[in-house]
Amino acid sequence: MTKYQAVGIGNAVVDVISQCDDAFLAANGVEKGVMTLIEQDRGEALYDAMENRFQAPGGSVANTIAGLGALGLTTALIGRVNDDELGQYYAQAMADAGTDFVNAPRTGDMPTSRSMIFVSPDGERSMNTYLGISTELGVDDVRADVAGGAGLLVLEGYLFDKPKGKAAFFAAAHACRVGGGMAGASLSDPYCVDRHRDDFRQLVRDLDYVIGNEHEWKSLYQTDDLSAALDNAASDCGLIVCTQSGQDVMIKRAGETVQVPVQAETPVDTTGAGDQFAAGFLYGLATGADLMVAGRMGCIAAREVIGHYGARPEVDVKALFKAEGLL
Repeated sequence: MTKYQAVGIGNAVVDVISQCDDAFLAANGVEKGVMTLIEQDRGEALYDAMENRFQAPGGSVANTIAGLGALGLTTALIGRVNDDELGQYYAQAMADAGTDFVNAPRTGDMPTSRSMIFVSPDGERSMNTYLGISTELGVDDVRADVAGGAGLLVLEGYLFDKPKGKAAFFAAAHACRVGGGMAGASLSDPYCVDRHRDDFRQLVRDLDYVIGNEHEWKSLYQTDDLSAALDNAASDCGLIVCTQSGQDVMIKRAGETVQVPVQAETPVDTTGAGDQFAAGFLYGLATGADLMVAGRMGCIAAREVIGHYGARPEVDVKALFKAEGLL
């Protein structure tokens, strides 16, 4: 069995990023600050409208796994790409970053997933995602030797948008836990939670840890009272984490509550902030750090990524941990 310290399963998406202003968003019908699923024609139109675009391998959980790989953990990603230009780019880019992309590119008509990300002057990102071949990710893509050998499994809530993805999600979680690993998930997006609330409520009870932001937790438990939502979550799951867009991070485990202070920063681009917070936090978890230290690691990793364009670190985040006395 192939052993990895961390394995992710999620949408393998090429991020195409461009700067714009609010007038551009309005003129092109782009909803600010959220992830919107779009069809192929809409994706092509938005792609053509982008100026000074650049691309990078993305996908929420893929970003987290890449962050963990950059921190020195052995990592792998379970995902699906087409054997097209973007798919070949994606698989090679993950390998170059030190993460095994364990599924060979597929042939067929559905192209590799891509997300057009528009970054406005306040750093807010507006994502328009065409999932393409990722919608076909299923149980057959879940290699039991990879998921079953994971010390930590990171699952992407967006997979719940398709029955095949949901089945792959549960197959990977089962294999990981049978193999003795910890399986957990990111809630991904409040609209995703809205679409699958009952399934996510059950999911929180079935997993070892769940990471979400304040909007996702409130949506999950249908309340405007964040404290009540987190209390309910903590009664359902052994370890829950809540980020709050520049405010203190809340972590609950086995009756213990940890409040991690966040250093205020003016973001250049918030793309990947939650993904890299998860990377830092899970690195701490994987290496035996206590919850406060793990939370601080998450905040440092998030702070690094919002200081530049793109969803992945540009500097040695482990060196930042050392500078803060965490290692």
